[in-house]
Amino acid sequence: MADVFQLLPEIQGDELIYIQSLLRDTDDDTTQRFATIYRVRRKDPQTVLLLTILGFLGIAGIQRFFVEQMGLGLIYLLTAGICGIGTIIDVITFRRIAFEYNQKQAYEVIMLLRK
Repeated sequence: MADVFQLLPEIQGDELIYIQSLLRDTDDDTTQRFATIYRVRRKDPQTVLLLTILGFLGIAGIQRFFVEQMGLGLIYLLTAGICGIGTIIDVITFRRIAFEYNQKQAYEVIMLLRK
């Protein structure tokens, strides 16, 4: 298996551990293809944070649309971020929001490659 950190230097922490566990039994070619596809699908936590901060400027919920949580995005949009409280919580938990999305994308990519 190729070194995941060299192929995806932008990932760290729990995301790196999760991806290493997914790629444990794959060959170098599959790992390389995974990295190429995953890099396109992955959402950067800093982008999620910036979009969440936009929620304070009147565009509440855009971070939830960005990570394909349409229901929550619509609720945030219509309720001004659930009166700002939901937006504050998202500012605190932006890394978890991005990690959960990226975890789902990584799983989908590895399943696609194993077919």
